[in-house]
Amino acid sequence: MSALSRDRPTVALGPIETTAEHGEIAASLADDLSTALSRAGFSVTSQAQFARYRMLAAIRGIGAHKRLVIHLIDQESGRQLWAHRTDGRGDRRIGIHEQLATRIVAGLQPCLRSAEIERARERPDAELGPHDLALRAMPGVLSLDAEGNAQALDLLEQALHRNPDSALAAALGAWAYVQRVIYHFTTDLRGSGRARSSWRTRPARCRGDATALAVLGNALTLLDELDSAALVVGKALAIDGGCAWAWSRSGWLDVYRGDPESAIERFKIALDLAPQDSLAFNSMVGVGCAHFKAGNYVEAARWQERALVEHPSAIWVHRRCVRPMC
Repeated sequence: MSALSRDRPTVALGPIETTAEHGEIAASLADDLSTALSRAGFSVTSQAQFARYRMLAAIRGIGAHKRLVIHLIDQESGRQLWAHRTDGRGDRRIGIHEQLATRIVAGLQPCLRSAEIERARERPDAELGPHDLALRAMPGVLSLDAEGNAQALDLLEQALHRNPDSALAAALGAWAYVQRVIYHFTTDLRGSGRARSSWRTRPARCRGDATALAVLGNALTLLDELDSAALVVGKALAIDGGCAWAWSRSGWLDVYRGDPESAIERFKIALDLAPQDSLAFNSMVGVGCAHFKAGNYVEAARWQERALVEHPSAIWVHRRCVRPMC
């Protein structure tokens, strides 16, 4: 059981329900799920009374044919937040359960992130901590529009005033400041300078947090600090190989470095890991830009149109990505 923290969502994970026939597989998969959850930034416990969320899992089936069913439950409301089902034949290859666990945890992250944001919104203002303020700000930063950006920056400045060491608030703040210039939310170029100052004075505080590192990679890319961005995104993926945000950012880095084939592969990994993520549309933009660089103009237009359907307010998508702007 990892250390529990108010700032880290706590997931209760008990033994996977199954028959004696599949007991070894169930035990192995439960261990891998616990590891994947911890790498993704969640606290894990076997004691449901200490957890915000509970993961219920079962393996059904006879012989080699199995079905894995998983549900994620909000313990306070009893509401089911997310569900997953995998059908297929049993596979005992080394590492296969680790890969499955990584994919499962990647798939639940957008839903669990949304639940945490809603929890922060419902918390009384007097009880808000820096992490709560950062969570409240996150949708505004992810919106990639002017109104959301302005609201987010106000919350993030409050968070950093209370705790300058808040990794998530610092990373989101750096990204939000540079968005103001790149997406023409303001003509004040000082925003870019504040973002550069933010990441240079706080990079070590994101260490060990794959989400914060991926967000920081976004900011560094927009600041045209591609080598630094590659370094922090690589660290994010080393911590959590299922971090869709880090895979997407690594795709953008390949776009800007002139490797569209690798970029498309990385964007599609991000989309496959978390198709319902709020930033999935940005990976679609990336696929379009990579196709454009490769000279596949019809395919580029198709992906850009798909991204705009997902996020109509992102009018900056109409600009071709010839330099860091996404």
